[in-house]
Amino acid sequence: MARFRKDPDPRFWRLNRSLPFDWQLAIYDIDQSRAHARGLAEIGVLDAGELEKMVAGLDRVESRMAEHGFAFDDADEDIHMAIERLLGEEIGPLAGKLHTGRSRNDQVATDVAMVVQAHSLRAIELCGAAMERLLALAETHRDWPMPGYTHLQRAQPVYLGHHLLAYYWMLARDVLRFQFALDSASVMPLGSGALAGVNWEIDRDSVAADLGFAHVSHNSIDGASNRDFVLDYLAAASACAMHLSRLGSEIVIWSSSEFGFCELDESFSSGSSIMPQKVNPDSAELLRAKSPRVAASYATLLGVMHALPLTYGKDMQEDKEPLFDAIDTVEACLDATAGMLEGIGFDRERMEEASGDEMLAATEVADLLVRRGVPFREAHGIVGDLVRDAVEHGKSLSELTPVELKQRSELLDESYYEVLQRSSWLESKRIAGGTGSAPLAAQIEAARETLSAVQARVREERS
Repeated sequence: MARFRKDPDPRFWRLNRSLPFDWQLAIYDIDQSRAHARGLAEIGVLDAGELEKMVAGLDRVESRMAEHGFAFDDADEDIHMAIERLLGEEIGPLAGKLHTGRSRNDQVATDVAMVVQAHSLRAIELCGAAMERLLALAETHRDWPMPGYTHLQRAQPVYLGHHLLAYYWMLARDVLRFQFALDSASVMPLGSGALAGVNWEIDRDSVAADLGFAHVSHNSIDGASNRDFVLDYLAAASACAMHLSRLGSEIVIWSSSEFGFCELDESFSSGSSIMPQKVNPDSAELLRAKSPRVAASYATLLGVMHALPLTYGKDMQEDKEPLFDAIDTVEACLDATAGMLEGIGFDRERMEEASGDEMLAATEVADLLVRRGVPFREAHGIVGDLVRDAVEHGKSLSELTPVELKQRSELLDESYYEVLQRSSWLESKRIAGGTGSAPLAAQIEAARETLSAVQARVREERS
């Protein structure tokens, strides 16, 4: 820097240097530099020949960086200065004109916004792939009964297809969150300068269109200091990773010998170093473990930005590592989820046997009493007494005698035994969104339409 006579102390240089992680901005910074150069040419800062030479030089820099064995210079502070140095090696002093009309403050904000746009779209695409697998599994297993749980205790029976679609709709909401992050990042900060704007009347709308931004920032101070779009991405990624952790946890539980509901393909399982018989659901366990890592990235940036005075502080250099780590983690998890779901197998007999526990019909019996005029709270108490009677005498609910039923309610007759027939437990849930066959069919159709919309959005954004 021209102002300084001393080199940075090595202890400060180690703390200050961001190239070890912000090199991942390279392709975005080069794309931005091409567009900025074209914007400078439009206002006469570069002539046609200079523009052509500069763009060609940036192309060569990009090619050099892609070569095997390429290494940055130890003196490069960050990716922006590294690219400027490399451009100087390619085209000489002309490279110095590129920084006209921009600051590293708006330059890095623009690069990071481009990263968020690209990876928000990638997350939407990966969510769509996992949703597609869940929908296919739900259709295949739409009539496979299984127990539904609360507190990890058997509660009411559901169809497996209905249960799997719960995760589908979680991912559908994640798509909306990532779309919000994409839209939030579609406002171009370039032109904000260090904080007050720049002295050159560059056509920001033209540069924004060149780079694929939908809008330009309205306020230069906000443009240089805004990282809300990164927080939006990290919030979406945190929720998505949390959803995947719940799916992973259930797969771990379901694949245990105690449950035996499902089995992962060997290609997504691991063995034991000492126990030859083991087939461990490691991929699902990692879905559980990765979630707090993504949430920690979100908390990290919230902490960095908390109470930070306007406009730019070196604190904001800490936006990149949590972002890059969250991107790598959530994309790996989504990709693995789709793969896991491709080869998962379910045991119909094991689930059907577990869903046949008559205790799961307790609510059905209570509803029978309600239909005969008993207030639900009173009916709940009556059935609770019946359950206790059955447990204390080592009986199933259907083994209680008519005399025992009458002791609890005169309204319990032969219909009680009909309610305990398993076929009615699932099909009685005919309400929209319920597990019955009719609402499940409607839900599957809605899921198809939602998936088509997600896939169309990805195609539109990529075109």
